[in-house]
Amino acid sequence: MLIAFSVAPTVAADDTGSVSDAVARAIRVVRESGLPHRTDAMFTTIEGEWDECMAVVKRCCDVLAESSPRVGLVLKADIRPGFTGELDGKLDRLQDAIQRQTGD
Repeated sequence: MLIAFSVAPTVAADDTGSVSDAVARAIRVVRESGLPHRTDAMFTTIEGEWDECMAVVKRCCDVLAESSPRVGLVLKADIRPGFTGELDGKLDRLQDAIQRQTGD
């Protein structure tokens, strides 16, 4: 499965309103999980089995809860048993479709 999620504390640690230090702690959890992952400006996507993906998401929330009284989580999942490598596979198929349509 693929899980795209965004997790952030609801209370910023500084006067600028930035939550980047807190989010960096969550990304460390993702990287240490060993699961295939990709982070962009809005979401982090991880790939793996249901229990291992959800455990990573929970740990990210727990890490942020250590320094914030409230944590926000947005999550979207693509549950497709028997498929692996979809973190890149979906993008490869999309690029192929774009090239077919544009003739590039």
